[in-house]
Amino acid sequence: MTRSPFLLSIADYMRVRGYSKRTIHTYIRWIKSFIIFSRKRHPSDMGRDEVVAYLTYLAVKRKVSSSTQSLALNALVFLYDKFLEKPLGDVSECHRARRQQKLPSVLTPSEVQSLLSLLSGKHPLMACIMYGSGLRRIELIRLRVNDIDFDFGHIRIWNGKGYRLPFELSEDEG
Repeated sequence: MTRSPFLLSIADYMRVRGYSKRTIHTYIRWIKSFIIFSRKRHPSDMGRDEVVAYLTYLAVKRKVSSSTQSLALNALVFLYDKFLEKPLGDVSECHRARRQQKLPSVLTPSEVQSLLSLLSGKHPLMACIMYGSGLRRIELIRLRVNDIDFDFGHIRIWNGKGYRLPFELSEDEG
């Protein structure tokens, strides 16, 4: 991921506190981008003004989506509030990326059936499980035969998003 002792120490800090590998990787990537944007100044020498400038740069120059800008903000809030213990305060004056205006398109049942019929091998089963239960891709990949209780219609999810406790999804809840 990175060779920077500072970024490695952040990753270790997050790992010890139970953050997922994906969250660690994503936050480190945004923190590194912020440091590079700030001409490689150490974050402890910077603060709210530099974060506002970076978030504005993401929205205006790089034209990132609102959710991408929020993810960068979350990474920097984590860096300052939790790791450096130097809260940022109000960063609302940055230029916010615009939210997507259009509504998402939803497939009709016949379109879903048509799409699923194009899959072959093990992929139709995987797609049906994801579609029918709302599993995320990584949750499906981690799924084992023992996690499926056919008698009760339950699927046990281990280490899902926010993986503090096991979560069960039944047909009645889906």
